[in-house]
Amino acid sequence: MDRPAATAARPRLDLLDPLEVSKLGRLEVITEGVVEGFLSGLHRSPRRGFSVEFAEHRMYQPGDDLRYVDWKILGRNDRLYVKQFEEETNLRAMVVCDASRSMAWSGNAELTLPKLAYAQRLIAALSLVLLRQRDATGLITFDDDVRTVLPPRARLSHWRQLLATLSALEAGQGTAAEPALRRVVHQLRRRGLVVFVSDLLLDRELALKALRFLRHRGHQVLVLHLMDPAEVTLGGPAEARFEDPETRAAVVLRPRDWAGPYRDTVRAVVHEWRLACRRHGIAYHRVTTDTPYGVVLREALAPSSRAA
Repeated sequence: MDRPAATAARPRLDLLDPLEVSKLGRLEVITEGVVEGFLSGLHRSPRRGFSVEFAEHRMYQPGDDLRYVDWKILGRNDRLYVKQFEEETNLRAMVVCDASRSMAWSGNAELTLPKLAYAQRLIAALSLVLLRQRDATGLITFDDDVRTVLPPRARLSHWRQLLATLSALEAGQGTAAEPALRRVVHQLRRRGLVVFVSDLLLDRELALKALRFLRHRGHQVLVLHLMDPAEVTLGGPAEARFEDPETRAAVVLRPRDWAGPYRDTVRAVVHEWRLACRRHGIAYHRVTTDTPYGVVLREALAPSSRAA
């Protein structure tokens, strides 16, 4: 009688604070624990695709195949909807990870992981979920150049190679997202899923251009915008020096005087990213590094994200 109660009381790693989870062991141990908890909380696979069995309708997005437009709804309501079907064929996915210098930053090392460390664990968990679904999964990492390209493989043993690459990943220098995103085209010969994990401290127009190109090629595109909680609001001592980790440009100011304009600027930037992505059928999620991995996995694998 005691054992079931103890099992039920055991905390799920996917819902714990990421910093606490990181203290439990190696990346492999952490990821398997996170995924075990995440999968135990699922009642049904959230995947959707184009196949035989009808699932639901959704609004048309630029780049959708016109063969799946429901012309009857268009005639009745003058709105474009496409039919979605339960997915039968396996997916091919590429995860593109930003490993630039700014990703190594943490506002408080005692409370939150650096953004890159958070991304490593999140990507490892996401990759394991996809591979257990028999979806071929690959990885591209970049800073001011493309650093690693692992082609998509569906074998579960491929996760070990992904894990080794992630474990060895260290923050580089600048950020050049467009070349990395362009490399995805050579790895996904047919429609697939592209997950872009970055703090988005980069050239927005160039990155969006590459993301739009992938969407135009028919890929589902998901942007996970990582932010440290300390990046959301400006705080600190009475006077502080702030330095860009990539350009080394610095400014000295009083956080209290600039907290309001800073907050408004951050909100505006997030809104612009969300709006630009939505306009082109790209799923966008802002993720702070204190968010449990299971919450992010649910967002990343939700039908609305996978179908965007």
